Amino acid sequence: MQERTLVLVKPDGLKRRLVGEIIRRFEVKGLKIIGLKMLQLTKEEAEKHYSVHKGKPFFADLVNYITSSPIVAIIFEGNNAISVVRTICGTTDGSKAAPGTIRGDYSISIEKNIIHASDSTESFQHEFSIFFKNNEMVPFQYGDEVLF
Repeated sequence: MQERTLVLVKPDGLKRRLVGEIIRRFEVKGLKIIGLKMLQLTKEEAEKHYSVHKGKPFFADLVNYITSSPIVAIIFEGNNAISVVRTICGTTDGSKAAPGTIRGDYSISIEKNIIHASDSTESFQHEFSIFFKNNEMVPFQYGDEVLF
């Protein structure tokens, strides 16, 4: 099933110059980039993004961290994109993530875990509008794609 999902390369991924490597992993898996931008989140945007965690003791730290530097937002499209992306990312806690995953290879904590990925169609719908406008997605066909 064709899906779209949001990936954010967080401040630690950007500062460690991992953006290209992260994008490469998704592209070689077969996912298509249909939206890509670098941006600096406002506190309000970050609070909206992390609204599911509002009231939890770590909420302020999440907001402060993601607003501490620019991030890179990417929309990927592909077959079962949400679960494929989540698998490539690895477990949220980098110290427990399997080697070969992005977090398993580049993170040793839950706080600075390199990347965010939508965990469901509903979360993608909520998150998408924080980072992109509809006209900022550019659906296209690769020359070698089979049209169904």
